[in-house]
Amino acid sequence: MKKIIIMFSLLLIIPIAVSSQTEIKTYDEIAPFSEGLAAVRVGNVWGFINEDAKLVIDFRDDFVWNQDADTSIPGVLGIRYPQFKNGRCMIQTLKVNNIPYYGFIDTSGETVIQPEYLNITEFDQENAIGIFVREMFQGQNEIKLDVVEYIFTEVVVNTNGEIVWPITEREHALTAKRRYETPALKAKLIAKDLLVFQTKDNKWETKKLNLNL
Repeated sequence: MKKIIIMFSLLLIIPIAVSSQTEIKTYDEIAPFSEGLAAVRVGNVWGFINEDAKLVIDFRDDFVWNQDADTSIPGVLGIRYPQFKNGRCMIQTLKVNNIPYYGFIDTSGETVIQPEYLNITEFDQENAIGIFVREMFQGQNEIKLDVVEYIFTEVVVNTNGEIVWPITEREHALTAKRRYETPALKAKLIAKDLLVFQTKDNKWETKKLNLNL
């Protein structure tokens, strides 16, 4: 009788012990793992889990993704779901005329590259190509409103957010929101130090970079 009581007690304890160690969560989407982290989606927000299924970056609504993304397009329009590459994951924020600007967080969730790009690739071999926006204060007009000029430059940027090579200035990148289209990137890195870029006559030129300086 004593043995029966002990076995019955174990049967009651074992399911409780198993259920306490197996925490099942449901998501609308789970992206593939990249650099030890996988993006998980609930509704329109994403977070990141590690390989123990623990949520290590909480859900937020500023990750860059597009369910209908054409992944053959370089830059923000080709990003299907958030992921880390070279320890960086792209985020966005709305600025002038509610136009999205793009930056990056690190694996702790901290912003390490401020959203200052109209378009940018994910990182590869520690570098990315982006269209950087610089503001220049021009003074005030006759009704005392600040006049700001925006300068757009396609650049090579590293994972520290440092612009390591300016490629070319871009014209007419920012317009009214109703006519705005994300400007296409006209350069790409085909090797760590080899840049190719499109000229005005739609031809391609190469540039060997020394990014170790």
